[in-house]
Amino acid sequence: MQGLELFGYLGGLLTLTTFSMKTMLHLRMVGIAANLAFISYGALGSVYPVLVLHVTLLPLNIWRLHQLRRLVRDIRDAATADFSVDWLKPFTRQLAVRAGHTLFRQGEVADNVLFVLSGRFHAVEADVSLGKGEVFGELGLIAKDQRRTQTVVCEEAGVLLLISYDEVRQLYFQNPKFGFYFLQLASERLMRDARQAALTTTARSTSAQDQDRCMSPKATP
Repeated sequence: MQGLELFGYLGGLLTLTTFSMKTMLHLRMVGIAANLAFISYGALGSVYPVLVLHVTLLPLNIWRLHQLRRLVRDIRDAATADFSVDWLKPFTRQLAVRAGHTLFRQGEVADNVLFVLSGRFHAVEADVSLGKGEVFGELGLIAKDQRRTQTVVCEEAGVLLLISYDEVRQLYFQNPKFGFYFLQLASERLMRDARQAALTTTARSTSAQDQDRCMSPKATP
């Protein structure tokens, strides 16, 4: 009987331990150990409600542990893998754009991300050229007011893939590679805009100093 009670106490201790776990991965592993202890307790002591409960919970915990380990592996692979937009095509619509057309202006409401299939586009404020394979319009998704941060004009007729922000939000959680790609893209854009703003501020400061020197009266001998 003492050995039987030991399984019960062990299962209870492991269950209490799960409440101190800081990660879901460790919680599931300890939960599986608790399930095994309670299954032994229920089987040896003929405590069938406990036995049935933990026989049911064991495969669920094993499955959740498998999902977590797979997610961790996918995220690790996604951090170093190249991203392809081919699998995104079913979620997008194509848009043919003629040269000279303004896609959107800075400050307008943003509702989609654009992938360049062909042609060339120009981000006016950043003075950046966008060609085949590049992406733009993503910063509006993370901006608090969801406004365009750039004015984009078509320089050479081409074709774009458009995907709505609602689709982007869903895909962000469904595909780790897309999630990492989106984060890297957004961070690169933010750093680019910060550099551009710093250069503009420096240029304005230098210009103001030059004007002050020109307007200052020259000393007479």
